[in-house]
Amino acid sequence: MAITKVASPKDLDKLQKQCQTEQDKHKRKLMVCCGPGCLANGAAEIVTEFKSQLKKKRIKGFSVEAMKETGCHGFCEQGPLVVVEPQGTFYTRVKKKDVERIVEETLRNNKVVDDLLYTAPDEKTYRDYREIPFYKHQKRIALRNLGHINQCDIRDYIAVGGYQALAKALNKMSPSKVIEEVKTSGLRGRGGGGFPAGRKWESCARLEERPHYVICNGDEGDPGAFMDRAIMEGDPHSVLEGMAICAYAVDSSEGYIYVREEYPLAVQFLQEAIREAEEYGLLGDNILGTDFSFHIKISRGGGAFVCGESSALMKSVAGEVGEPRAKYIRSVQKGLYDRPTVLNNVESYANVPVIIDRGGKWFAKIGTETSAGTKAFSLVGKVVNGGLIEVPMGTTLREIVFDIGGGIRNDRPFKAVQTGGPSGGCLPDDKLDLSVDFDTLTKAGSMMGSGGMIVMDEGTCVVDVAKYFLKFLVDESCGKCTPCREGLYQLYLLAVKISEGMATENDLDKMEQLSGVIIDASLCGLGKSGPNPFLSTIRYFRDEYLTHIRDKRCPAGVCKALITYEVDAQACDGCMACIHACAANAISGKKGEVHTIDQTKCDKCGACFAVCNRHAIKVA
Repeated sequence: MAITKVASPKDLDKLQKQCQTEQDKHKRKLMVCCGPGCLANGAAEIVTEFKSQLKKKRIKGFSVEAMKETGCHGFCEQGPLVVVEPQGTFYTRVKKKDVERIVEETLRNNKVVDDLLYTAPDEKTYRDYREIPFYKHQKRIALRNLGHINQCDIRDYIAVGGYQALAKALNKMSPSKVIEEVKTSGLRGRGGGGFPAGRKWESCARLEERPHYVICNGDEGDPGAFMDRAIMEGDPHSVLEGMAICAYAVDSSEGYIYVREEYPLAVQFLQEAIREAEEYGLLGDNILGTDFSFHIKISRGGGAFVCGESSALMKSVAGEVGEPRAKYIRSVQKGLYDRPTVLNNVESYANVPVIIDRGGKWFAKIGTETSAGTKAFSLVGKVVNGGLIEVPMGTTLREIVFDIGGGIRNDRPFKAVQTGGPSGGCLPDDKLDLSVDFDTLTKAGSMMGSGGMIVMDEGTCVVDVAKYFLKFLVDESCGKCTPCREGLYQLYLLAVKISEGMATENDLDKMEQLSGVIIDASLCGLGKSGPNPFLSTIRYFRDEYLTHIRDKRCPAGVCKALITYEVDAQACDGCMACIHACAANAISGKKGEVHTIDQTKCDKCGACFAVCNRHAIKVA
């Protein structure tokens, strides 16, 4: 299809109508989720098979062009996912062998393939995904296009109103008016700091020193977090448009998207989106026929967690070692190449076009008074419905875990939810009714962070959790400042000592004192928030720490030095499953007879416990 440069808002309106007409030709559409989770489970094969079947079957009123390879639909637990629109028919865990049935039954005969529908834990089956609690309780703004448009087609983005907000800003609003609209919206940075975006933009715009730079942080290093990845892969043009609006507001002509090396698809799709936008005249020189020019480049990071910190990220973009600078130097004043720089994360920029299009007051009405809008989370861990979600600020943890997430797997008791990544904290069951917003979570000893949310059940040991995150931070510390480099390492060693039953209560006092020193003296946010995993768990689960220390026992049955696996003679029927699973050859017994475990050989891997369907393996 010939590409015509969009030289004015009227040209964009005309192009949007053309794109919408193209979409309207297809009364029904087939949406195949090609997010990373679904791709890992065979979505690429499913797409290929659909193309083959559609060409071969020649369904009346349905063409290959009506099938879209979309970004992440969010319900990763049930992937690969296929949705038939406009009915919203929602098929889960689709396999290559299921494709022909979907083509014949659903596309040709308008029938539903019942065994592919989603069935909730309460045995209720849903045909329309909009009625599934996982989706029904969400409100999507940043994730608005995921699952609805082709992730690599600018015409799909334009058809749903893409780049109209940029056109509005360039032709109907002054830069200061754009900033005022963002300030009115109450948008706070979604990368973890929660700083008001409008104030940051305003500070940069006022500085006379040139050039000004605009940077998008797509590093996203928190374990279990994948919100920004999903947006970059599933809706890259929303990020580009948000950055361009910001650049216009702060008088910048050059921008960078910093993407971690582990996100190759995000890099690929962003590069394609930049190329498309430049071809259509929506990025580059004289955008939409105006004198505004803005060029975006991609900078690939090496996967260092510390490069999520603003000054370290900018050093990395500049080709230097990714180390933070003292915080009295504000990046908005001296950022990239020591020039004024605006840095926001992917989700923040994805919200900007909607704010400009619908108005800051509309956005401010969503959420809470001090935390406006919505927030995307990756909901993972011991929850039934794991995946990518977006909810209004102020939604409670209980609503997220139990209404959207469907509760805890196997109906086990809820223990805690960890928010904010390695720098966040664990909140117990009596905090489930807390409002999820920047200020409330911080007061409770946790934080919003970039949006990772890990759910834990009674089988999770909080000492082990703190030890894991402390080890992660030790490995990711840049080593520039002593409090972080040495302090976090000593904190980690003390956590190991507790998990091995070698600690005393004095060690807990040392950890709390050391945490204070690390927070006060560290150079950047990694060190200042590094003790949080320990501090939040000791705040809410001190008894569990004391059980490790006083009783030399791990209540969750996780810390290997403090547990033993034993066979319950009353429950064991000699099925041999545990014997086959034991790599250490520590279990003996004949089929049909009670087995025994040799404690001198047992390496406490837990394989026997995992495979025993009779619940005959007990943790003592």
